[in-house]
Amino acid sequence: MTKTTDARPHLRILAASWEGGGNVPPTLAAIRALASRGHDVRLIADDTMRTEAIEAGARFLPWQRAPNRPDRSFESCFIRDWETADALAGFQRGCERIFVGPARSYAEDILETLATEPTDMLLGSDLLFGSMLAGEVAKVPTALLASNISLWPLPGHPPFGPGFQPALSAADRARDAEVSALIEQAWDGFLPCLNATRAHFGAAPLAHVREQPLSAGRYLLATSASFDFPAERLPDHLRYVGPLLELPSWAHQRWRRPPARKMRPLVLVSFSTTNQGQADVLQRVISGLAGEPVEVVVTLGKALEDLRLKSSANVTIVANAVHDDILTKASAVVTHGGHGTVMRSLHHGVPLVVLPMGRDQNDNAARVDYHGAGLHLDPSISPQRLAEAVRRVLSEPSFAARASALGRAIAREGPGPARLVAEIEDFALSPSRRTLSAA
Repeated sequence: MTKTTDARPHLRILAASWEGGGNVPPTLAAIRALASRGHDVRLIADDTMRTEAIEAGARFLPWQRAPNRPDRSFESCFIRDWETADALAGFQRGCERIFVGPARSYAEDILETLATEPTDMLLGSDLLFGSMLAGEVAKVPTALLASNISLWPLPGHPPFGPGFQPALSAADRARDAEVSALIEQAWDGFLPCLNATRAHFGAAPLAHVREQPLSAGRYLLATSASFDFPAERLPDHLRYVGPLLELPSWAHQRWRRPPARKMRPLVLVSFSTTNQGQADVLQRVISGLAGEPVEVVVTLGKALEDLRLKSSANVTIVANAVHDDILTKASAVVTHGGHGTVMRSLHHGVPLVVLPMGRDQNDNAARVDYHGAGLHLDPSISPQRLAEAVRRVLSEPSFAARASALGRAIAREGPGPARLVAEIEDFALSPSRRTLSAA
């Protein structure tokens, strides 16, 4: 490992990522922070991230064997979870097509890249099991970046997925244990595939899929401890680094509020940058707010920019916009509950109405509800009930007060990019802590 002239560490880092929508901005924010600090960063990822990665300061390498999206159209998406019947089917498709199924291809690409030049550490993805395995096989210090809350429940937390609140009773604890067992069973449905991949590289078989992430020495959560549920204790390898709020490269349109509408509360409606089959939900939200004394701005995002929706006089629909411009003036946000949208809204102290569509969104919505910073609703809600919920969030001051308090608590933890850099430098320079304790 070489040193820079000001005695700061100069690390040679290989980062691995994939085009999953909401995980892209935090990955780019991490790269930008590391490169700005003077570290040499290479990113191996889908071709969709090439231009952004280079602009952030990385040297870019595309996946060769592993799945590689050429663009961000919904047609190019590998998982296509909007086609599945339920959340479990969507999860299984993700495991089959990206997370576990192609682990050998991801690992081979990473190992080939590691062999081309010296590398001090690998920054893998918490969802790419091939990145974890490659670090284990190459014996390169490996940290995993999670773009949101932990996939694996922390002590005292409910299982990831259903959007449960923390257990308060024996019945709640029994519920959590039963669902956790079902989730582990779903993961372990891919254990034969993972162990076959491990055998190909000469690695010993695992008893459970969840053991593979334990081969990494750090698990970095790009979320806030203040936002998350309280944990009884944290595993030694886990670190909260805070939100990494990089704007998507395509969200460039500056938004300015028309002077004639300044007297009405402003509501931002945002339902993901990727297609989750949310056209019907978006239409019901717009219909519910059409007759309300509010101004509504709907941002569609890259994958939905061609969506055609019925609008009304108080609703403005734009393909994209810089959310910060809107949030500085907004009184409420109606959203699917993607981590980036939730964190950015709380950063501005804006309460939320969350209608989760799947993925991590149920759990983000549960945390918004837990902190009193908004409401968690079923996405099948009627337009009338949606309007009532928005009216409540706008009229009851406690929602805005708690959203603002939570935003301040998150800010007090410190800026995410700087904390991420500090954790990576500490990890890379502390050989004794590169191997995870099983505690």
